[in-house]
Amino acid sequence: MKNPKPTTIALLLAGSIAFLAGIGGLILGLKVLNALALYVALFVLSYFIIYNFMQVFIYRKIKLIYKSIHNLKLGKDSAYGEHLSDDPVNEVEKEVTDWAKSKRREIDELKRMEQFRKEFLANVSHELKTPLFSLQGYIHTLLDGALEDEKVNRMFLEKSSNSLERLCSLVDDLSEITQLERGEISIMPEPFDINKLTKEVFDAMESKAESKGIKLHIKKGTDSSFFVFADKERIRQVLTNLVDNSIKYGKTNGETTVGFYDMDENILIEVSDNGLGISEEHLPRLFERFYRIDKHRSREVGGTGLGLAIVKHIVEAHKQIINVRSTQGIGSTFGFTMKKSKEK
Repeated sequence: MKNPKPTTIALLLAGSIAFLAGIGGLILGLKVLNALALYVALFVLSYFIIYNFMQVFIYRKIKLIYKSIHNLKLGKDSAYGEHLSDDPVNEVEKEVTDWAKSKRREIDELKRMEQFRKEFLANVSHELKTPLFSLQGYIHTLLDGALEDEKVNRMFLEKSSNSLERLCSLVDDLSEITQLERGEISIMPEPFDINKLTKEVFDAMESKAESKGIKLHIKKGTDSSFFVFADKERIRQVLTNLVDNSIKYGKTNGETTVGFYDMDENILIEVSDNGLGISEEHLPRLFERFYRIDKHRSREVGGTGLGLAIVKHIVEAHKQIINVRSTQGIGSTFGFTMKKSKEK
């Protein structure tokens, strides 16, 4: 019998004691009626004693433990209500099990966050160190005599400028993502045509795409007006980042396609390429700060490693979602939703 109630336990124990006493009385020569009377008397007396013993010395203490656990989970010291069940053992078992699972999840999450913190500190240290060391090297070279050499001084100054710009970009992105996480950057929504905005982004990225022979176009059948209600400049930032990544990591002479889909209350925007694709193991962490699939190649093509993290925060600041699907050798698709505008 699983988790019996106190009344059941008392009945079973009282019945067993009375039964054994009755059998003993018969063996010792008591008459059947006397043995039956003994059985009934012992049964009632045993039940009363056992039940009250369990209530006073066991269940009352269990109820106190249950109340303490419950109040601890609620984070308060006030007395628990008067609606405890008649079977606190099951209640305590459930509460302790749930509490243990909750604490295990908290511990696992704390361990994950600690690992994330360590990786973040290591990554930000490395990202800052690279341009700083380059800048330091160029300046020392100039101070050691290259400043007087007209053949190289301008070259070293330009390289120093590039390292400084990378450093400034990294600091700006770190500042922006911190403000987004804290909700310090306000979203200023307005109705606008996402199709038209995408074409503006294409125009801005055209030169970079042509350098790799990549064609930028709207997906066939979706090249029409789709009005969304969002922060236009923030969504421009999202599209620019996604299109820029598709060019950086896309294959030469490939293509980048943007499609729009009416999802009733929202508009789904998908940015697809036919590049090398991303292996499945990397997809869950793709939007983490500084997470790079191929660190060597990523640094060759540039970027701070914060672009996708910023994109995710901007989309989530609009109370929308972003996801990615990818197949190696076929390409990747980044999709995000935006609220459909009732105005045009």
